[in-house]
Amino acid sequence: MPQKPRQPRTNRYKQQNGKGATALAVFLVLLLFVLVGSYYFLSWQQKEPPVVKLQPAGAAAPRPAQVFSSTAPDDLPRPIKEAGPDWEHYTDDAVPAPVAPLPRTKGSAELAIIVDDMGSSLQEIRSLTAIGVPLSYAVIPGLRHDGEVAAFAVGQGGEVLVHMPMQSKEYPQRRLEANGLLLDHDERQLQTLLEGYFERIPQAVGANNHTGSAFTEDVARMRVVLGQLKQRGMFFVDSVTTSATVGPRVAADLQLKTARRDVFLDNEQDETYIRGQLDKAVARAGKTGRAIAICHPHPTTIATLAKTLPGLKQQGITLVPVSKLVH
Repeated sequence: MPQKPRQPRTNRYKQQNGKGATALAVFLVLLLFVLVGSYYFLSWQQKEPPVVKLQPAGAAAPRPAQVFSSTAPDDLPRPIKEAGPDWEHYTDDAVPAPVAPLPRTKGSAELAIIVDDMGSSLQEIRSLTAIGVPLSYAVIPGLRHDGEVAAFAVGQGGEVLVHMPMQSKEYPQRRLEANGLLLDHDERQLQTLLEGYFERIPQAVGANNHTGSAFTEDVARMRVVLGQLKQRGMFFVDSVTTSATVGPRVAADLQLKTARRDVFLDNEQDETYIRGQLDKAVARAGKTGRAIAICHPHPTTIATLAKTLPGLKQQGITLVPVSKLVH
């Protein structure tokens, strides 16, 4: 019987090798594209740095959208902050400037008492307002109860000041709040910190300095600080922590209402000492018609004030808010 013609044999291995070669070629081409693309991308990054917009020469720096309060902005030097009830010890080496007597009638001598370092305790403000006489309270912005203390004081008929932390000559050995004003700060940084103060204590009608024996001797920086007070219709009481303070002179240049401290009441926590310092303040008020004393909310101080202040009227002394004695 006739045989069927033989069909050519298919080489299946050759077919498979052909398909593999095609896939390999495609892979190599894609890999080449990836490598070339990566090279150009990296080269472009090196040749094209990010564009940074610069402020025109002389233009003011942009104001930050966030207002800093209890802590300093990230670009500010951070002072040392330590806890403790005794924030500051004043000295009387800074002699008050002479004050011309005011025209007055008998019994019209006025004394203002500022209680510094307020804001850490609600009990302190409750005890002080319970004395029932006009007092002015200087609240440190950033303390735990700063806003509550300010609100309570105003609610009880008291007057509130911003107690502005400022660099002392002993800094950084002497503690300073984290939002304190430093000589290293530029104008923008000072303005940012001040805005934080006013935001935390909106009830304040004026301000005085907390420490600041170095800062208050710097004309340029005091001009920035007092200029901000002027813009807000506030006043400045110079605590006179250095006899070389420029506070009164700068305030006069800016036509800002101001006054100076006359006597510190409680450098020593002793009732007899505090009574003696209060007698000095009363004598000065009797001689010139006005005087400003500063104290702190120490337990001995509060107890002594509670015993003595209600009787001052019998001595011809009227206790007034410090805002009445600025000019």
